[in-house]
Amino acid sequence: MPEKAVDDVMDSAVGAHFSGLRLEALRLSSPSAPSSPSSAKAAAAAAHSNGAVYANGAASADAAELVSPSALRQPFVIGRVSGGTASGKTTVCDMIIQQLHDHRVVLVNQDSFYRGLTAEESAHAQDYNFDHPDAFDTEQLLECMGQLKRAQPVNVPIYDFKNHRRSSESFRKVNASDVIILEGILVFHDQRVRNLMDMKIFVDTDADIRLARRIRRDTVERGRDVSSVLEQYGRFVKPAFDDFVLPSKKYADVIIPRGGDNHVAIDLIVQHIRTKLGQHDLCKIYPHVYVVQTTFQIRGMHTLIRDRDITTPDFVFYSDRLIRLVVEHGLGHLPFTEKQIITPTGSIYMGVEFCKKLCGVSIVRSGESMENALRACCKGIKIGKILIHRVGDNGQQLIYHKLPMDIAERHVLLLDPVLGTGNSANQAIELLIRKGVPEERIIFLNLISAPEGIQCVCKRFPRLKIVTSEIDTGLSEEYRVIPGLGEYGDRYFGTDN
Repeated sequence: MPEKAVDDVMDSAVGAHFSGLRLEALRLSSPSAPSSPSSAKAAAAAAHSNGAVYANGAASADAAELVSPSALRQPFVIGRVSGGTASGKTTVCDMIIQQLHDHRVVLVNQDSFYRGLTAEESAHAQDYNFDHPDAFDTEQLLECMGQLKRAQPVNVPIYDFKNHRRSSESFRKVNASDVIILEGILVFHDQRVRNLMDMKIFVDTDADIRLARRIRRDTVERGRDVSSVLEQYGRFVKPAFDDFVLPSKKYADVIIPRGGDNHVAIDLIVQHIRTKLGQHDLCKIYPHVYVVQTTFQIRGMHTLIRDRDITTPDFVFYSDRLIRLVVEHGLGHLPFTEKQIITPTGSIYMGVEFCKKLCGVSIVRSGESMENALRACCKGIKIGKILIHRVGDNGQQLIYHKLPMDIAERHVLLLDPVLGTGNSANQAIELLIRKGVPEERIIFLNLISAPEGIQCVCKRFPRLKIVTSEIDTGLSEEYRVIPGLGEYGDRYFGTDN
């Protein structure tokens, strides 16, 4: 694939501008980890990342976070949409929901949480700033969102924009859901609200278009005249946008120019949510399955390595980037201990110390493609090898193995980029257990996994951990992972011609 084509694929894979998806919940320790509340806090501080990911690939996607079992028991994705007045936020939300065709997606409007005006304030409503953060009851918003994240239904207030009061007799019931979209102009202003978000979207629309839309909306839907709308816009709306809304743009993970007219960006967001929903149930069933939190940069790299027309050098380059992510996240599941050090400034820093008794084991030959990433992350690490001859689906035969003599005392990172049926993986895991490695000390790392393979391995070894970057659709009649990567070893080592 020519260099220009690679750049085009990466650009089209992201569409809009992305500045780093963040997920708070990172699993910090395993059952065997010597941890404590204070050490967990230290590890959380060490693991936290807010790195930038750009559509042009200028910054690394290595800051992707890892999904934890506790996070997966909550709504999987909370999509939030912010932007200027009449920027098309609601349109974007509606398009996302319509394309998903899924009852597991609900929309919560920040407008529902306007504070009701007193009689005195209502008499001078034209002087009240509805675009200021103080105009919203943020505490009630946080309470409602907290209930939804705990999978509890909530009653969302209904606000009457003509009378500037909440309805005291009726509410909108919102049921628990897998995806919650919170929409509003100031949902990024309060850090407590931002902290609830897994993905933050900013809808960016030209100011003139937004003003025209606001005039039409406020005159038709809210019973106001044009002169009052323009006066309010000049006195409150535009200053509030400049002071509160625009500065919050820096917190966005996804910036969508042109709002609902940007079908490419919306399609990508929908595809991302569908991927997450598809993984949700499987990770619930098997709590030791961890999927690297997907960014559109990671999705773009998957697009490249899955393309049958990509050149071998490009396939190796982007595969290595993804493998490095998987290895880093696998290392994040190792036990840690607290360690206090002195910095060059003479200050005390309370950090953590990594597990030192570690080794890698690659399943020959595809697994050997993951060795360089492991060596880059763990200086001087010992790496063993297991060769399993595959005949059809069930005819695996152990041919060769060479493992560290003290492997029973180590944590093991088992390396194989593709988890298909799981039969070969099971044979390799059985060998490690026969060599004295406890099941809970084995972490199986791969780029893609088939649901059938995950079920096969997890049912047999429920305490083993699996870390993967994507879960694919399934297996074909020929036991190939679909959509898959093809013959990974041949493609990586250039022997597919």
